[in-house]
Amino acid sequence: MLKVKNLIVGCGLSGIILAERIATVLKEEVLIIDKRHHIGGNIYDYTDQETGITVHKYGPHVFHTNMKHVWDYLSQFTNWHYFHLKTQAVIDGIKATLPFNLETLHEVLPQSLANKLELKLIEEYGYNVKVPILKLKENKDKDLQFLAQYIYEKVFSGYTAKQWGMQPEEIDPEITARVPVYISRDSGYFQDKYQGIPRYGYTKMCQKMLDNPLIKVQLDTDFNSLREQISYGRLIFSGAIDEFFNYKFGELPYRSLKFDIRTENFEYFQNTAVTNYPNNYDFTRICEHKHFLNEQSGKTVISVEYPQEFKRGENERYYPINNPQTQELYRRYLQEAEKLSNVYFVGRLGDYKYYNMDLCVNRALDFFKGIK
Repeated sequence: MLKVKNLIVGCGLSGIILAERIATVLKEEVLIIDKRHHIGGNIYDYTDQETGITVHKYGPHVFHTNMKHVWDYLSQFTNWHYFHLKTQAVIDGIKATLPFNLETLHEVLPQSLANKLELKLIEEYGYNVKVPILKLKENKDKDLQFLAQYIYEKVFSGYTAKQWGMQPEEIDPEITARVPVYISRDSGYFQDKYQGIPRYGYTKMCQKMLDNPLIKVQLDTDFNSLREQISYGRLIFSGAIDEFFNYKFGELPYRSLKFDIRTENFEYFQNTAVTNYPNNYDFTRICEHKHFLNEQSGKTVISVEYPQEFKRGENERYYPINNPQTQELYRRYLQEAEKLSNVYFVGRLGDYKYYNMDLCVNRALDFFKGIK
């Protein structure tokens, strides 16, 4: 039987950070495994051989945070290409600024109406503030009710129905709050202090984090195939918590995505990295990858993103579906986990929680502080 001091299942961001910390700080050996053929989890990127463009295989990833310690930690392993994401949405045939802000107001509505609504928004809510769309819908002012309904129908409802397979009212408020109306002229998608993309890509950053003689990486390896052949002093599991317990209480549901990645024979496909299609087509957005690192090529690579229901064995888990029923199911698995010694669950799948990258880093760093 193989014996290891530390076994980490899942070579995504959470697992890689914990492998790096354990090897660097505790000076202990780590075996990190992943069922995929590559490191990095969903932040994995690669260079397209035909065009030389860096492609985000699992959708666009722009790192953004207000947490200096998180930015400083990753900055040990990469230089940054400073990048502020600007996104558009196709609204009534117009490519308009997203999130919906005061600029968008003037792009899609007649000037006199836009001016009137802008004044009312600022009087009601102030300037440089974000208002969740469902909160705006509750306003008693008829003009603001009109605007709320317009945004709800043209921007929010269709996109949400495609992305989640349900109506906005059925979704956890934590998620709907992430799609606000921004009463500002700031056209940046994020407003965090630190924003960027690793200059040579996320995969190169991950490789540098794993570059330690105490860390062994084993890919194309399913934990279940090793389970009876390995003993460990500490197991950190960043895979799906319900899978670890063989779905004894049932499956935790997720939404999945399908990416149609293709090369187009012209220099640019669109004028921003990401364009959303709230009401047209079955896909939700198109990402053009060369914008991220400002890479030059006579051709371009795009990915078209189709939301799907997660089906085990057919596609990947992306977004946990958060509601009282799923939280109760997760709680039952968490109770099982608490019965185990030296087994820990982390990451998006282990915690059954959607994390932006900075929250994922912060969670892993906090978790490491508790390791003895």
